[in-house]
Parts: sequence; structure tokens; C-alpha cells
Amino acid sequence: MRTAAVVGTGLIGTSVALALTARQVHVHLLDADESAARTAAALGAGTVGPPAAPVDIAVLAVPPGCVGEVLAAQQARGLARSYTDVASVKGGPERDALRLADPSCYIGGHPMAGRELSGPLAASASLFEGRSWVLTPTQGTGTDTLNRALEVVALCAAVPVVMESGAHDRAVALVSHTPHLVASLMAARLEEMPDDASRLAGQGLRDVTRIAGGDPGLWGDILDANAGAVAEVLEALAADLGAAVAALRGLAGDDADARAQGTVRVADLLGRGRRGRGRVPGKHGGNPAHCAAVHVLIGDQPGELARLLATVADLEVNVEEVSIDHSPAERSGLVELAVEASAAVRMARRLTEFGWAVQRPRSRADSTAPGAVLPPAAGADRLRVPLAAGTG
Repeated sequence: MRTAAVVGTGLIGTSVALALTARQVHVHLLDADESAARTAAALGAGTVGPPAAPVDIAVLAVPPGCVGEVLAAQQARGLARSYTDVASVKGGPERDALRLADPSCYIGGHPMAGRELSGPLAASASLFEGRSWVLTPTQGTGTDTLNRALEVVALCAAVPVVMESGAHDRAVALVSHTPHLVASLMAARLEEMPDDASRLAGQGLRDVTRIAGGDPGLWGDILDANAGAVAEVLEALAADLGAAVAALRGLAGDDADARAQGTVRVADLLGRGRRGRGRVPGKHGGNPAHCAAVHVLIGDQPGELARLLATVADLEVNVEEVSIDHSPAERSGLVELAVEASAAVRMARRLTEFGWAVQRPRSRADSTAPGAVLPPAAGADRLRVPLAAGTG
């Protein structure tokens, strides 16, 4: 592949363009908002404007409801030899493509990657590395088009997954679209949050509501395009919510039988949740690693996190995840390093020897267990940062 075009230079389109450009593909950037295309070009994503001759493939990074019309318009102008899209819903765009355009040179696509931020400035050439990228060929999709789409996936360092469009839409309703809507519903409860409550907000709340920061316009289009499948998942979730409410009402009352039933129901819901969480694939699509969390207190000043990570790198321990919970009242933070359980205690001891204030490692599943701070080794200069209430 030598040439490509990206129509739509938001987060996903610009990220595709950056990845292709990094692999020496000449990318042409087209967008109804020319300022967005110019911004993407300034980031090194390609050149603004249509090509003089058809490119190898055009990537349509437009909302699901616009894919069919944009595809037909770009085919009419002869933009590319093949076309794909990156819309997060596939059934509607596929039906529109079959109705409005030549389906032989079109294949639906959906990279399973994104951020809660939007626009070209949030884009990254590495956004798709190791992530699944769904392709939904129809019976009319030509072999050349399928191969070109597979090459785009490979150049973006993603993993191709071939699915039927309906199966894709049902799957993303469960693993992507409904979670976003639920995060928004929870975040909406915070709109009138009292100041006293806001001071108690921690990393758990940030984790639950993080994706609610996505573009409401974009997500409105996505939910509109996959409304039926999302409604089915949400209906099942509503039944569980109803059961949870009934169980908690029982626990809050004085009736012994209702309290006993409530205890059983709550335990069942929490157990199902834990088992379901265990089905989320781990790194590289494998089984979730059995990790332990090592918590390190650091000061909130430039260079502290980098210094900690440099120390961790010298220990040659593979860190699966890193997160930071900032203290709301003090200039300090609690860094969680998720590592293989077998390495956690050794890593904690070694960090303590280097002078870091480390809490005793515990399994990530045991999020309620208190963590005692390990004392620094004799002669070590302990990093003195305040331990805010609720962090230990």
C-alpha cells in the first residue's frame, strides 16, 4: 500500500492517518471542517486535499448514519480503489452501502479502540496497537478490497477480527455502547453532588465515570444507530437493578426474612459481577493475569512519577497497569502498580530499600483490605509525603 485517504479527521480518522503515515503511506486528508484537516496535517497525519489519482484505499471516519452517503459520494468522484469505514455500528452502514453504492469495493470496519477525548489533537499513531479491528465483509465484497482492509489493520498494528455485521452490533452493545451509557447515567447522578460528597470522591468513582467524558454528539449518533441492541442489554440490566433495589430495601428494613433474602441477593449480584469481570480478556487477549497491587505514596511535584517508574524499571518487574489516586486535601498521590502476584512482595521490599513509602501489596480483587506502610530500610531516605484519610 502506497496511498490512502482519510475522510473525517477526528480522533479515529487522524489516528489512522498518523499510523499509516508512520509506515510510509502517503495519506490525503479530507474533512468538511477544513480546520480539523489542517490540524491533523500539522500533526504529521498527511496532506490536506483530494489526490490527483485514485488512492489504494479510503477510510471513512464519519458517523454511522453518514457512511452510506459519504461512500456513494466518494465512489462517484473516484477517490479510491477500495473503501472501508471505522463506524462503531455496522448493520446500518452496511445496508446503506448496499443500497447507495458499489458494495464490491467496500468493507465495513470498526477498530476497537478510542479515548474519552475527541478531535485530532487527541489522536495517536499507537492508538490501535494490539487492539481488535473488526471487518464485516458482505457476499459482494471483492478480494482486493478485503486484502487492502487487512493491510490497513496490519499497518495500524491491530488484530483483525472478521464478523457478520449483526453479530458485531450485538457484541458492541454489550461490551462498549451500554457501558458508556451506564457510565453517563452514573455521572449524571453527580450533577448536583454536594460539596461534602465531592471531597470524598476517589479513584473508584473516576474509573466508573471516566468514559462519560466522551463527545455527547458522537455518542448520540452511535446509540441512535444501535438503539435496539443497546435497549436489550439495558433491559436486562434494569432487571438486575430492580433486584438490587429490592434487596437493599430489605436490608434497610426490620423484617428478618427480608434482610436474610436481601443478603443472599446482594451476594449473588456481587458474585456474578466478579465472575463477569473475570471474563474480560487480559493483555494481548489472553486470560486476565493474577495481579497484586503495590501502592506507593509519592509527592505531587514534577518528576516524582518518572523517578518511581525508573526505579521500577531497574527492578525488571513487568507492570501490567499503572493508576494514580490523588489526595484531594494534600499534595500527594497514591500510585497503584499492578504486577504479577508472585513478584509483588519482592518488588515492595526493593522499593522500600530505595526509600519509597510502600504499602503492603495485596490482591487487586481485595480492594477493601487495609494496607500498612512498609518502613524504609535502615539508612534509606524515606520520601515523606502525608497519608490522606481514606488512602490507606
